[in-house]
Amino acid sequence: MTLEDALLAVWDQALVRDEKSVHLEGKKFPVKKTSQHRLRQVDFTFQGQDLRGLEQNPETKSRWAQLAREGKQVMQFLSGRSYIAVAFDGKLKMYGKTADSGIKRN
Repeated sequence: MTLEDALLAVWDQALVRDEKSVHLEGKKFPVKKTSQHRLRQVDFTFQGQDLRGLEQNPETKSRWAQLAREGKQVMQFLSGRSYIAVAFDGKLKMYGKTADSGIKRN
């Protein structure tokens, strides 16, 4: 499984299928809600790296928030404090160079 496959699997399970937990590489990770905006969030590990998937807040002014306001399921992915990718409509857009965030793409 590649990083891209893993991120899309997390997006699909957490947002599209609205699962209570995400299954990835034989492990189970709970889907939680953020305290302030009640956005879905899942902390998970992929190939030894800690990552977070966070549902896009539709109340911000970004282009991704605009898609969320239109009813699209948008999830941002972070490694540490850096955004590394966004998933929407079954597509994935990686940000910058993954080497900058320390993420291995295989």
